[in-house]
Amino acid sequence: MISRNVRFVIVALLLAGTGLFLKTLDRPSSVLPRMALASFPVELKSWSGADIPIPDETAKHLGAGEFLQRTYRDPMSSEAYVDLYVRYVPNQRALFRHLPQVCLEGSGWTPVEAGTTTLALPGDAPFSANRYLIAKGEDRQLVLFWYSARGRRVASENWMNVYLAFDSVRLNRSDNALIRMNTELQPGERPEEAERRLLSFAGLVSPLLKNYIPL
Repeated sequence: MISRNVRFVIVALLLAGTGLFLKTLDRPSSVLPRMALASFPVELKSWSGADIPIPDETAKHLGAGEFLQRTYRDPMSSEAYVDLYVRYVPNQRALFRHLPQVCLEGSGWTPVEAGTTTLALPGDAPFSANRYLIAKGEDRQLVLFWYSARGRRVASENWMNVYLAFDSVRLNRSDNALIRMNTELQPGERPEEAERRLLSFAGLVSPLLKNYIPL
């Protein structure tokens, strides 16, 4: 059984930590130099991108931040394409609310498979990402997404919320990003084949993101 003194120390530490965190909310967060998402390359080897405007109502619902939403097509890959979505928030004082899995379901997509996978991209340290196979009628899409902030990349929004609170105190930084990419399964295509396309595309995107998402 925990003694009264130990309980007192635990409560005191929790209160002190909470007070310190709340105090950080009163000071402006540090913002490091970075490139604007609008300048992200439109051409990635054989892939050529076209921006997809975000409707005003959707942008209002998403809240503050900088957004990139673009479709990339590879002429060598028949009708295959990859949608890239990046949201960067320089100063986030609240928990993640607009979760990709919720937004997908709200758009009429139903998860067929949902889990995590480890991405081991060329020249990069392995990290965990969410992997979803979704369906709407006869359409199928494979989706990969993860959160990135201050050099960390994680699949879990809960862990990113923990890091958000921790780094707000330790580094006076609360910037973060969401990276999502998805591709439609072509007729007769297996999810494994679509995943190879996504991983190949992610290998082109990931090394460039450090210019847009500060470490």
